[in-house]
Amino acid sequence: MNAVQPTTTTQRPRLGERIIAVINRDPLTAPHRTRNDALLAACVAALAVAIALLGDGDGRPGPLGWALLLAAHLPLVWRRSRPVLALAALVPCVVPYHALDYNPVAPGPASYLALYTVAATGRPLRAVLTGVTVLTVSLSVMLTVNTHQAVELLRVSGWIIAMLFFGVDVRYYRQYVASIVERAERAERTREEEARRRVAEERLRIARDLHDLLAHSITLIGVQTSVAAHVLNADPLRLDRETVAKALDDIAETCRTARGELRTTLEVLRACEHGDARGPLPGLDGLPDLVEAARLAGARVETAVRLDHAPPAVGAAAYRIAQEALTNAVRHAGAEPAVRVELFGKDGALHLSVTDDGTRPTPGTLPGFGLVGMRERARSVGGTLDAGPRPGGGFEVTAVLPLTRTGEGTG
Repeated sequence: MNAVQPTTTTQRPRLGERIIAVINRDPLTAPHRTRNDALLAACVAALAVAIALLGDGDGRPGPLGWALLLAAHLPLVWRRSRPVLALAALVPCVVPYHALDYNPVAPGPASYLALYTVAATGRPLRAVLTGVTVLTVSLSVMLTVNTHQAVELLRVSGWIIAMLFFGVDVRYYRQYVASIVERAERAERTREEEARRRVAEERLRIARDLHDLLAHSITLIGVQTSVAAHVLNADPLRLDRETVAKALDDIAETCRTARGELRTTLEVLRACEHGDARGPLPGLDGLPDLVEAARLAGARVETAVRLDHAPPAVGAAAYRIAQEALTNAVRHAGAEPAVRVELFGKDGALHLSVTDDGTRPTPGTLPGFGLVGMRERARSVGGTLDAGPRPGGGFEVTAVLPLTRTGEGTG
């Protein structure tokens, strides 16, 4: 059996909406404007013929009048692409038509349409100059041919001025609508750029968290595994079961801790549409666990912590910087390095330093992302970080992270 394909119906815009869309559309960039203007010129010409036929016998055009009347509508085909030229081509047909004293109303719609187009597609100054030129030329011709027609032209000149003002008003209205649309599009682009920026920042934050978590945990697991392997291979006949069991327990505890932190990080990706799902950020209270983990990995860690509270963002940045610095010391500073961790508050800022007495890889070694991540974490809270070899040997990481303005956490 053939599956029934779903059908989608698109609702056509209403007549009023289509009319408003045509009014708001820029006439110089409208699609099919030449074709539409040709149809409009034909309709206006038909209206002019009907007006001329309904007139009295004296004012009904003769063969020359009909030719001039119909010829006056041909330039309307190009009224939007060449508005001034279309009006200039219309005037030589309309002026002799009036001079021959034919029905004066018949060419009116074409003339008004040409005047409106000039005003609606150009600057107001052009519309004013066009109106003055048309009236001057028409009056000059009429005064030399027929004074009565010149007076009649002055009487209807108000319609000419009205059409010019109407065209200028429509032009300003279209510019106003275009400015509103442009501001809406600019605001939409700004929202999209802001959304992309937030996504990029969140991806960078998650990348830093994963790096710090995995690098720290994998380093500790590697050290603890090496300890267990060394005990097993040193003297198989006199196996130190207690040391092996402790190393394996440390590996299991490190895995559990890493799994918990990894789950917290992944919840950000799975529940971002429900709000901030980061959970509590690690802070200064987690430093003792980092120190203990480094000691289990063989480092001789000495601490001097004189600050026990900081804003959550600053505390989390300090925690991650200390975690990465201790991980690098355990990984690169050699066997049983001496490490010192100092943390104190001074001048409204958190000061953190992690130093060791070990050696580092040769300068040709490919660097990782640890130092980059630490600097990014310091900058994320408005702080600074320096890292490099110490003059007397070893390596040092120092960070200065500003606290709140009231000195919160400077205890």
